[in-house]
Amino acid sequence: MKFVVSRTELGNLIKKLQNIVPQNPPVPILSHCLVEADHDELVFTATDTGVGVRCSIKAKIQERGALSIPTKRFFQLIRELTEPTLEISALKGDIVEIKTGSSQFRLHGLSKEHYPELPDLSQAMQVSIDTATFREMLYRTAFAVSREDNRFILSGVYMSLQKGKAIFVGADGKRLSKTETTIDIDPSFSGHYILPLKAVDEILKNLGEEESVRLYLTGDKVAVESGSTLLVTKLLSGEYPDFQQMIPKEKGETLCLHREELMAMLRQVSLFTNEHALSVRFTFVPGELILTANCAEVGEGRVSMPVNFSQEKLEIAFNPHYFLDILRHSEDETVNLNISDSYNLGVITDSTSSLFIIMPMRLN
Repeated sequence: MKFVVSRTELGNLIKKLQNIVPQNPPVPILSHCLVEADHDELVFTATDTGVGVRCSIKAKIQERGALSIPTKRFFQLIRELTEPTLEISALKGDIVEIKTGSSQFRLHGLSKEHYPELPDLSQAMQVSIDTATFREMLYRTAFAVSREDNRFILSGVYMSLQKGKAIFVGADGKRLSKTETTIDIDPSFSGHYILPLKAVDEILKNLGEEESVRLYLTGDKVAVESGSTLLVTKLLSGEYPDFQQMIPKEKGETLCLHREELMAMLRQVSLFTNEHALSVRFTFVPGELILTANCAEVGEGRVSMPVNFSQEKLEIAFNPHYFLDILRHSEDETVNLNISDSYNLGVITDSTSSLFIIMPMRLN
């Protein structure tokens, strides 16, 4: 194997792979990435056996071949180099040599035979989806996914394809985000998938500027192809909770709130909370919303804004950071908050298909 490649293009490719490689792999080969040189293309593959990425760039291939390279050292070296082009070749004994300008480096690699292959997707169901829409669906749900180890089944984004629609859900037991879009698929097809959060983060990072992406769907894996990048992930196994049960069937009072103004007020008043007193009281009185927070160790904060409320006084408490997360992932100048009393869920919507749910906290 021998090739000449642009350092800038190689550096951009490396950014797509570096988070896939595990920090403390169970087997040494997983700390490597596989490099394959063929025709005028250079293909890099990285995997932790759960999530894998394959991407390619153009290069001047002088000798075809493949070799696995120690990822961390190789990536660090490429970042430090300054010459515009690199010459990389495989030597006897699985040694990789990097030449640039007057510099020369050698790293100990491993044979390609030891590197785990990405799964065969030839029999997978294939679906195309608009890139901007797919990015938006994942962005609007991944933030609500559980980061706690004991909520394993909630540690991924739920994706349901049925009746010509794609439904995405993220939840952690205290909040929920749901959004949907129509897709070009056989209406009789039905499939349900839980994408691990690591895979979702990498998908969002690697989505290109192409008009659409292609999804490859199997019973235990999903792959996303965007331009010259293919990401394959194993799915979380288990039954996702029935999120429809969390959506209130009866509507309460619907209030129109200015999103940016509410975000600014929540940021201000949340400074008067801590991990032991992490709630903000929403007090609705005719024509006004008052936000208050108090903490014995910090002090007390109070802010207010006008609102279209005309009923009797209503009080409810929310985690300000959860509420801010929802507002950040909403659109429009205003959002709608639907609440019925101090104890039931708050429902937030905007002009899109998204719906956000947040659990109230105990009023002190």
